[in-house]
Amino acid sequence: MDKKGKVILRKKGALRILLALLLFLALLPTAAWFFFPWYAQSLVNRALEGKPFRVEVSGVELPGISGVGYRSIKIFFTTPPDGCSDTATCTFSFTNGLLSWHFENRDTPGFGSLLLNVVNAAFTLEADSLTVKPGTEHVTFIDCKPQIKASIEISRKKGFTLSFTPLSAAYTIKGATITREKLRLEDVDFKVRLSAAEHWQQQLDTLHIAKLLNEGNPSPAGNFKALFGSKRDPLKPCILTLTDCSMELFHWKASTDRIDYDLKKKQSRFTLAMAQIPLTKIPGYNRGSSKTPFASGRISGYIPVEFQDSTVLVRNAVVMAEKGSKIVFYSRKHKPWLSLNLEGNEVVKHLNARIILNSHNEKLSGLALSDLSATLFGGTIASTPVSIDPSAKATLLTLKLNKLKLLDRVRMYGDFKSSMNGPVSGSIPLSITNNGFSIRNAHLKSSGGGTITMVEPSKKQSASERIFGRQKQDADYIFSEPDLVLNRLSNGSTTITFSLKKLRRKTNEREMLITLPKGKLMLWHNRLNLDIVSLSDFSAGFFDGTIAIRHFDYDMAKEKGETSLRINNIPLQKLLDLQGAKKIYATGRAGGNIPIKMNGKLFEIKDAGINAEQSGQIIYATTPEERAAANQGLRTTYEALSNFLYVELLSSINMSPDGNSTMTIKIKGNNPDFRSGRPIELNLNVQQNLLDLMRSLSISSNIEQIISEKALQKRGK
Repeated sequence: MDKKGKVILRKKGALRILLALLLFLALLPTAAWFFFPWYAQSLVNRALEGKPFRVEVSGVELPGISGVGYRSIKIFFTTPPDGCSDTATCTFSFTNGLLSWHFENRDTPGFGSLLLNVVNAAFTLEADSLTVKPGTEHVTFIDCKPQIKASIEISRKKGFTLSFTPLSAAYTIKGATITREKLRLEDVDFKVRLSAAEHWQQQLDTLHIAKLLNEGNPSPAGNFKALFGSKRDPLKPCILTLTDCSMELFHWKASTDRIDYDLKKKQSRFTLAMAQIPLTKIPGYNRGSSKTPFASGRISGYIPVEFQDSTVLVRNAVVMAEKGSKIVFYSRKHKPWLSLNLEGNEVVKHLNARIILNSHNEKLSGLALSDLSATLFGGTIASTPVSIDPSAKATLLTLKLNKLKLLDRVRMYGDFKSSMNGPVSGSIPLSITNNGFSIRNAHLKSSGGGTITMVEPSKKQSASERIFGRQKQDADYIFSEPDLVLNRLSNGSTTITFSLKKLRRKTNEREMLITLPKGKLMLWHNRLNLDIVSLSDFSAGFFDGTIAIRHFDYDMAKEKGETSLRINNIPLQKLLDLQGAKKIYATGRAGGNIPIKMNGKLFEIKDAGINAEQSGQIIYATTPEERAAANQGLRTTYEALSNFLYVELLSSINMSPDGNSTMTIKIKGNNPDFRSGRPIELNLNVQQNLLDLMRSLSISSNIEQIISEKALQKRGK
């Protein structure tokens, strides 16, 4: 081949090489675009070399002009120790999202702007979800549809080597969730705003946590709000501060000016202030309707709190109740019958408690409550240590009461009035479950006492009716030194074993005293009829003898019940005095059974038997005029009973609801002063209206009352 041909071949070869090189350069961006998902991780690693965090990407899609999709991005961020906290690593996991960008240099759009030495780029990272996990804590942060915006300075060094310098970042948290084992914070809102110009300090913004749940169940605490910023006081570099803090506890508001948290000591101190909280907002006190409120009034107070590691301390908390604050109990007919007055400047003071968050295998397993004590109603209350484990069947504790002035705060209504005083002491073992609470062998006693008055309904009467009819009789029951043992099942069935030192019944005309009464009272135990109240094993001293009731069921709604009253060793003279007998004197003691049937305000006695337990003497005193006026048979009876020594005395009593009674008495014995003391057997039938008898005993006092009232009326004219 000649020289000219060789030159032509060289030119053609060079042209082919040039064409191939141009083709390669043309295909290089296409190849780079096509193979981007394979080397994206390598580019990220080179860009973040030497930075305190690393990024793992997967499922990267082919990029567009202004963005690229991905399946997963994980960011591992490690904070160095700073003298306040140790090294910590957090993992940020984004799933199924899009990373988009745009460059601030509009003259050179797209990747062409990277030909400049320095350019600012705005990136937006979107995802279906974001999960954040601190490396050493069992805490998880989850946010759906997050959007994080960042501004980054991109500079080109030598060739195509790029350097990334973050300038700012912004992230609006909306409706996020934070969980730690069985605890969960819901609807967390906060605006994250960071910038290099502010030394990456979070600017003040409102942190809001709407709900706190435990095992999926709403807790009493929620709607927490506070201003938070990460900028610290140079004189206190380890203190993080929350200001203008507030939260809802049992749906009422508590607040504090600031909460300081020491990162180094992991300690915080603050005082929660509670102002004018309605009692009806507290769980357990919001039962009933607007017409029958279980509680009324408002409370306020201060709760100093110390928090360190997993321990919360409450120091000298104070709770006050405004005037009119009380708890009210209602009858089955929805009428108030008893209330507990709560008002006072310091209902609860010196409240102290220690709460420890228990953990097992580095997981939260429950709470431990200890050192619980307070001054309550002028006395003190304390609790045994309590372990609150959600997985346990029950929470057990015992409350210890010492000289609480509870009786002073109790009031009764309707047919009953009360006036009581005295300290209450004892212990209350509690078992709390998801189904309610139960009490086992709680023991309460008092050295005080009081008066409970049974009030009869007022009825308008004429003067003659008031003289010869029935006077309104209020009965006072005066008791002293009550001693109670209380048991309650979780279904509400309650048993009270009680004893008193004395119980005195007093009306305008007479008094009746029983000593050392004791028995067992059962409430709400009959599931077929909750109105049934049962009294059993009742006994008391009465007139130097005893009375007893084995069992008595009383229907409070129907006001019906029946039982049998057993009397033993009662002096006959006391029984005669009770009947209003003025001329009969007797020795000896009697006993027997008195069946009683109650129906509303009425009661009847059927086939009661009272018999003398030993021999004795009966003296019936009569005047000569009475003996002279009597017939022969009655005169013989008078003479026989003038000094009758009986060896047997049997009686039966029946009384109808209208008060008409029949008493049959059989007496055997003799009178040494009558017919040479030969044996005598007397059979007596006594018929009278016991209610009329009781009314007749009060006639004189009625007349005196009416005369006094008339005199007052004339004096006022």
